[in-house]
Amino acid sequence: MILRLAVGIAVTGLGAVLVAWRAIWLARLVASGRPSPGRLANLPRHARAELLDVFAQRKLLRRPLPGAAHAVTFWGFIALAFTIVEVYGDLFQANFAIPGIGTAKALGFTEDLFATAILGAIVVFAVIRLRHPPSNRQSRFYGSHNAAAWAVLGLIAAVIATLLVYRGAQIDTGNFPYGDTWWTFASRLVGDALSPLGRPANADIATAFVLAQIGLLWGFFVVVVRSKHLHIFVAEANVALSRQPRALGALATTPDLGLSGDGPGPAEDAVLGAGRIGQLSWKQLLDLCSCTECGRCQDACPAWATDKPLSPKLLIMDLRDHLLASAPALLGKDCATATDLVPSVVAPDVLWSCTTCGACVEECPVDIEHVDTIVDIRRYEVMMESRFPAEATSMLRNMENRGDPWGLGKAHRLDWTAGLDFEVPVVGDTLDDDTEYLLWVGCAGALDQRARAATRALARVLHYAGVSFAVLGPRESCTGDPARRMGNEYLFQTQATENIAALNGIGARKVVASCPHCFNTIANEYPALGGRFEVVHHTTLLASLLAGGRLTPTVALDQTVTYHDPCYLARHNDIVAAPRSVLDSIPALTSVEMHRHAKRTFCCGAGGSRMWMEERTGTRINVRRTDEALATGASAIAVACPYCMIMLDDGLKDRQSQAKVMDVSQLLEASLPPKDS
Repeated sequence: MILRLAVGIAVTGLGAVLVAWRAIWLARLVASGRPSPGRLANLPRHARAELLDVFAQRKLLRRPLPGAAHAVTFWGFIALAFTIVEVYGDLFQANFAIPGIGTAKALGFTEDLFATAILGAIVVFAVIRLRHPPSNRQSRFYGSHNAAAWAVLGLIAAVIATLLVYRGAQIDTGNFPYGDTWWTFASRLVGDALSPLGRPANADIATAFVLAQIGLLWGFFVVVVRSKHLHIFVAEANVALSRQPRALGALATTPDLGLSGDGPGPAEDAVLGAGRIGQLSWKQLLDLCSCTECGRCQDACPAWATDKPLSPKLLIMDLRDHLLASAPALLGKDCATATDLVPSVVAPDVLWSCTTCGACVEECPVDIEHVDTIVDIRRYEVMMESRFPAEATSMLRNMENRGDPWGLGKAHRLDWTAGLDFEVPVVGDTLDDDTEYLLWVGCAGALDQRARAATRALARVLHYAGVSFAVLGPRESCTGDPARRMGNEYLFQTQATENIAALNGIGARKVVASCPHCFNTIANEYPALGGRFEVVHHTTLLASLLAGGRLTPTVALDQTVTYHDPCYLARHNDIVAAPRSVLDSIPALTSVEMHRHAKRTFCCGAGGSRMWMEERTGTRINVRRTDEALATGASAIAVACPYCMIMLDDGLKDRQSQAKVMDVSQLLEASLPPKDS
């Protein structure tokens, strides 16, 4: 007994020291990052995220089989915490039972049930990994640390096996707290197998496997804190500190460039963005430590799916490896010059392949914020190094000099109104009191020929419903979204402060935008610069007009449509139901869903300023999405974004299809009866 106790305490002490030393080292490493303000600003929201994504395993269960296996393992280890108490109690007393509950048959049954369920989950994990080898680019495990995964699976299996063996041996020695009962069915089966060995042998087996259980537990903990399975300990914190559990919304940070007049602006030697690993925030460094290498982000990424070099998973893994390698410099033990992230760690083609669609963030079970990290690295490349794709130069110059990415200028901002049979009011000094909404037309809606048709349809529908609205006309300028996603934060804030001043100057109260990028920027990103407005997307407004009886479609549209969810509407702002409710209101219209829809939609390829950059590698993203739409058999693709309209129309032309791309407002307009009927 004394020897068993001594060995158990020694193993525990050694394991605890190794785990604690690594944990403190990792905590210091994460804490070396830049500040990440506002992470505890909304505790109820964070608590909800913790409940849904950690305890309810919401994102993992989107893949039912591996999700269920992971949920069983997660909840199993929580339930088996009682067995850890029992095994340490056995060091001191052979027939130890947890006071009060330690002999309850229900507890013994629960422990055996989860022990066997975890073994079943391990079999599921093993089969999945064997069927999807990491050497296959189509596998979500491509590039993952396969050896570490197998090692942890083996350790978990060994922990459960030793648990059942010592419990079975305890039954044969009469020291099992739950007695010789079939409630503890798994332990009883093992006990029956060991019974012929006799009581003395089983007593030795119980001792040996109690110690083996303790050794394996601490071995498991030591391996976890030194491998990708560190997420077991840090994912809970990462989820709790995520910035937007409901939707992506704004970028995590808005650097103070002093353009809004509300702050002192950056210091003369300030570094904008992240060019080296130590310039990432502590939350971004925690993201790196939280990665499970599950590859769900990789599977969802439109760039990776179309054979671009960007894998969100591999990007995070490369940054994590670099973080660990840079630890001496970050912790002050090595004065060596830190390595630039681009191109040493992140290849330029990887960085600029991102559409910022947010599919990676939406799929990540531990809420890693890939998009924010990518944009921060882009900020450094653009503003500190002036390194970015050459074809984006004209877009940025046009926005700076002419107020729109196409460079057509403010004189053309009202060209879309040509042909309307009513006058669109242009705001003068102030917005009239009887004007319900300021219609934010957006660059594409005002200047692109295809998008103009959708803008005119929206204006006619609003006029039909008796909604009073006005536009800024030549005073409207690009919101700055393409520049911000490109990494040119300075140009974004220049555009933003100009637009905020214009909106505040006219006394804008409610803004309706048909472009999800404009909607997201004005609603979610302008507040950080002092622009707080009530903003509604046009599909939400149309849905409310239908619900309120101000619009009643009666003309049947006997056709089949498939609705394409814009990334910046569905994922970034959680607007999924409104456009579908509009389509559902149209008589005889049949809607069919693409396989990837709602918050799991597939990008059109335009976001992140990709509309102004060439796709030279792999399949074009818009063509891939067009193929998915055509596979439904629909004769029309319904959209709620001018970017999506442009990209999918190009995709249809590439496929020489007779199908059409139509905005939701165009379909709704076609179903409205004449006003005098």
